[in-house]
Formats: sequence, C-alpha cells, structure tokens
Amino acid sequence: MVENSEYLDMFIEETKEHLQQLNEQLLVLERDSSDHEAIHAVFRSAHTIKGMAATMGFEPMVWVTHDMENVLDEIRNGRAAITPDHMDVLFKAVDLLEAQLAAVEEGGDLAGIPTEDVVQGLQRLLDESRGMTGAPDAGSGSAGKGPSAGRTGGGREIDSSQGPALVLDAYQESVAEEARREGLQVVSIAVRLDEGCILKAARAYMVVDACEQFGELVKVDPPVEELEQGNLDLDIRLLLILKQESPEAVEKALLGISEIREVVVKPWAGTTGNGPSPERLAPRGKGERNGSGSESDSPKGVRTTALGGSPEERATNHRTLKSVRVDIDRLDTLMNLFSELVIDRTRIEELAKQTGHQDLLATVEHMVRISADLQNLVMTIRMVPVDTVFNRFPRMVRDLARELGKSVDFVVRGGDTGLDRTVIDEIGDPLVHLLRNAVDHGIETPEERRKLGKPEAGRVELVAYHSGNNVFIEVSDDGRGVDREKVIQKAVQRGLIDRSDAASLTDGQVFDLLFQPGFSTKDTVSDVSGRGVGLDVVKRKLEQVGGKVTVESISGRGTKWVIQLPLTLSIIQAMLVSLAGEKYAVPLHSIVETAVVNRGDIRDLHGQQVIPFRGRVIPLIDLERLYELRREETKDEENVLIVRRGDRFAGFIVDEFLGQQEIVLKSLGRYLQQVFSIAGATVLGDGQVALIIDCNAFLAA
Repeated sequence: MVENSEYLDMFIEETKEHLQQLNEQLLVLERDSSDHEAIHAVFRSAHTIKGMAATMGFEPMVWVTHDMENVLDEIRNGRAAITPDHMDVLFKAVDLLEAQLAAVEEGGDLAGIPTEDVVQGLQRLLDESRGMTGAPDAGSGSAGKGPSAGRTGGGREIDSSQGPALVLDAYQESVAEEARREGLQVVSIAVRLDEGCILKAARAYMVVDACEQFGELVKVDPPVEELEQGNLDLDIRLLLILKQESPEAVEKALLGISEIREVVVKPWAGTTGNGPSPERLAPRGKGERNGSGSESDSPKGVRTTALGGSPEERATNHRTLKSVRVDIDRLDTLMNLFSELVIDRTRIEELAKQTGHQDLLATVEHMVRISADLQNLVMTIRMVPVDTVFNRFPRMVRDLARELGKSVDFVVRGGDTGLDRTVIDEIGDPLVHLLRNAVDHGIETPEERRKLGKPEAGRVELVAYHSGNNVFIEVSDDGRGVDREKVIQKAVQRGLIDRSDAASLTDGQVFDLLFQPGFSTKDTVSDVSGRGVGLDVVKRKLEQVGGKVTVESISGRGTKWVIQLPLTLSIIQAMLVSLAGEKYAVPLHSIVETAVVNRGDIRDLHGQQVIPFRGRVIPLIDLERLYELRREETKDEENVLIVRRGDRFAGFIVDEFLGQQEIVLKSLGRYLQQVFSIAGATVLGDGQVALIIDCNAFLAA
C-alpha cells in the first residue's frame, strides 16, 4: 500500500470525482437503458478506480470494481439487458466504494467493511447473463482490452517506442484490415508519461479510457492485465479504429491528461506496408528537437509534445492546461494575508487623510483601487461552484422517491454559481432537509396526483443564482403545498399562538411557525420525517453563516424554499458604533435601520425595557450593563440600532453611529470561543480593535 500522503490525497480526490461520475451516469442509465455513452462512461469510471486502487494497494476496492466491470462488460456488449435489479446492485456497489473511500480518508482498515452482499449480487448478475448467453468468461477478453487482447501468436511490428515492439496477431490484423476496407481510420498511438509521473498505472488507464471514447481498441501494450498490476514503464502503445473523429482529436484528448509528456498518433501502415513507418519516441526532454536540429524531416502524422514544439503546437498545447489543484489550506492562508492587507490599507488611508499631502493621497487612492481588484480576485479564487454540493442530491432524491413509492423528476439548475468555500461547507445539511421535506411532505403519490389531474411524476427543482452580494438557492416542488389551517391547528395545540390571533396572521407569519423546534404537520412518524426535527436546524445552520430562509406556498400547487446566503464570511460590511468610548461593529445584514428614540418612549415590561417600533413592541438591549461599561449621563434622546433575525427584532442603545465600513472578521482564538454575543474582532484603520457583535445571540428563540 502506498503510504505517501501526497499520492494518497491525489487518489482520494480523483476517486471522488469518478464516484460522482458513476452516480450521475447510473441515474442517466436508469432513465434510458439504451444510452450507450452512459454505459461506456460508467465502465470507464469503474475501470479507472480499479487501476488507481490497484496502484495504491487497496485490494478490497479492486475486487468490487473488477466485478462491476464484468457486469458492465456484459451490458455494453449486448449480452445482458439492464433491469431494475441491475441498477439496485450497481448503486449498492457505488455506495460500498464510497464507504471504502471514507475509510481510506479516515485511515481505517478496508477489511472491516463487509463486501459479501455486493460482490455476491454482482456475481449473481454475471452468472445470470452468462447462463442466458453462454458467453465466455469475462477474464478472457473484455471491451477496452481489444477484440482479442488475450491472444498471442505470430505477428508483425507496427510501432515501437523504446521497448518491445507492439505486435498484432492474425486475428487483430484482420480486424484492423477489415475496418480500413470499410473506410474507417486505423491509427497507431504511442504515448510517453512524464518521468516523475506519480500514478503511472492510473494515468495508463486514463489513456486507455480516453482512446475508447473515439472508437475500438484493437491492441494495448502493455496489456490491460499488466496495467492492473502496475507493470509498465513510461511508454504505452495502442492500435485504435476511429469512428468519425480525427487523429487530431485523439491527440488533443490524450494531451489533456496530466503527466503525459509526448504523444504520437499515426495512420496504421497496414499489412501492405503502405504509409509512413512509425517513428520511435526519442528519449528527449519536453520541447527538444530531434538530433538533426530540425523538425522538417519528421514523418507526417499528428505529433505533439506536452510543452515546447512549434508556435502552432504551443498555441494548441497551452489551452489544455486550464486549471491546477490548490490545497484549500493555502487559499485560507491567502485570504488571511489579504485580510491583513485590507487592515493596513484602511490604516494608510487614515494616515494619508491626516497629512493632507496630495501626492500621497493620489498614491493611496490608486493603491485602494488596485487592492479592491485584488480583493475581487482573491474572493473569486475562493469561490467554489455550488455543484460540488448539488451533485450528491440526484442520487439521494432517487433513493428517497423509491423508498416512498413516488415518482419524481428532479431538476438542477445554476450548479456553476460560485459561493465562498467557508459558506458552501455549511449548506449541505440544510439542503438535504429541504429536499427530503419536498419529496416526503410535498410530492403526492402517483395515485393522488392522478386524481388531482397532475402528472404522475412530481417535479422538484434545485436552483442557484447570484443577486447583488448574495447567492440565492431555491428548493421548489409542485406538490400539495403547505396547509395553512393545519399549521395553525398544530401551533395552537402546542401553545405557540392563540386561536383568536390566527386570523390576523399573514401567510408568511404562519409559514414561519414551521421553523419552530419540534414542529411538524405530519400525523405519523416515519424514517424520513414526522419527528419535528429539521426545519429549525435548517434555519439555525443558515443563520450561523449569515444566511436566512423563507418559504412561499400555495395549497395544492406547491412550495418554494428560498435561501439567501452571503458571498463570503471573511470580509463583511458592518456599521461601526461607539459606546462608552469603545468601538463596536455590527454586521450590516442584521441591521434594519437606525433610529432616535425619546427617553419617554422607553417602557418597562416585566423587567425588560421595550420600545414601540412600526406597530409592534420590541426589546431594548442594555449593552452598557451587559458589557459592564460606564456611559456618560443619560440623554433625553437615545441613538438606537434596530436589528433583526427572522421575525424577531431588538434595539441597541449606542452613543454614536460612526458609519459603514468593510471589516475583516478575525477569530478571538480558542481561549475566548464562548464569549456571549461576540462573533469576533476586527482591526480598524486607526489601529484600534473593535469587537463584532453577534446580533443572533440576542434574538435566539
């Protein structure tokens, strides 16, 4: 087993991507069993995972993916038809691989994860297929290894690349010749990996998989069986029958794979010897020319190196290098460093204003503009597509709908919408609750929908989009909607409202009751819902990251949950206020308005000071007493900051409003984590430290 953490991290990340691909393409296959592209995509992902797991020494993962390959091979070669049983077993196999990968991440032992049920299920499907068709054992040859990859015999050399020549047997030659007679292109391919390639076997599998997308592989050297064992040097040779794509398209796809040094794609010379003889790959560095110092004498064909070459080659090559992986800790460090820069920028602005020096002011103004652009760039780098969270939900909705006996069309839009990594880490669980709520509470059974004149399949949508400095995520369904009267009835039973007040409540106020802890409109408890746990957690979780959730519903027509989230949590807009000579920052998203209140309007209600505000009475928080401050003498008129969380309001008495400012949120450290109502601190332009008030702490239920 490979112990190097660098290799392990790469294995984990790439395996996650392929597991997601498996889930997505299996869902496509379940909807349309004739989708050959989906079948090939599933096979390729399982194939690649097997190769990487073999390289890393994770044998239990190799066993599972090997059996998956056998079953998928029967399907894609037409020896087995896809049934619901196939889909259930394949989904269970993916779940098992995810559990095994989770154990790898946690450093656990894969041997402790039971595989018998899944392996037996896959073997049963394989036995059924072979029992019906009398097909040979999958080990004797499978798609991806060539029509007769396991055969040996006399043959002829068609390509050579610093090692044993690629040899075709009589059958393979006849396959290639027949394809060429039918007008198809047959090309020989030579690929060289970088000398520093980390996972050679995994890269080799990726080369094979990429070629399979363009046609039929006749020969692979080293054979796929040896690739499974990691038996390869740096060179891979292949013979490929193209469909309609060009050799250039094959070359471009292969160069798109990381850690590929050189690629040669040439027309196959054939048994008649026509065409140019294949060229050996010289052991030279990237971009070096051949020994003659000229490239004009190179045989014709598609040839490219990963870097270097002619200007035309370089123009083509650089477009394949579109992204790099960066450890998230480095991005956090970058954000922290920029946060310090924002603090210093504010400080310099203050000093420049004090000096009044025009050249200095002009320079500072330019620096502010440049740093603002830099800030936008840093924020963009930290943005992660919400698709990283969304892509787990189609499978979840599918399983839940089957469990509940419902038919659901699940639509996802706006997956490329960017959101700060800190925020995106926190929205997964709330979205799970809302989607489960939509499928369970919202969507009716097919029988109910038929009676109501609706399509049997309910529709659930998950949509994300930007608006201003916020990201909005909507979860909607076309189901039964929220029963206002039932919500009121449950709320009265629990003592949340008086029956006499129910008629005066708006729909928004009634729907807000759904977020009360323990509140549920379900009469029976199931494994999915009915315990009254979920929506209150959703609201609390979103408020922790500065977000909020609202609900819109029309009885009989459906429900929409709207989540509003800030783009980032590290740099926020805040209102600076002063109190007893100290400066405090209040996040702008919590503030409703500022007001001036006469002392005579302040009342005492059961020991709590309150003030009238827009037709309601709201509490007045005494920060002076809470923070043990000593203010100046009480004034006839007090400056009050009105804040809100959901439908709850409160007011803070402050000495002065100092204005809005962009601030950097800094943690108080591990020794001050439990300080009530303080979310952190920030350094102001004058060098002072201002505490950031957590308004939600005062407005919690």
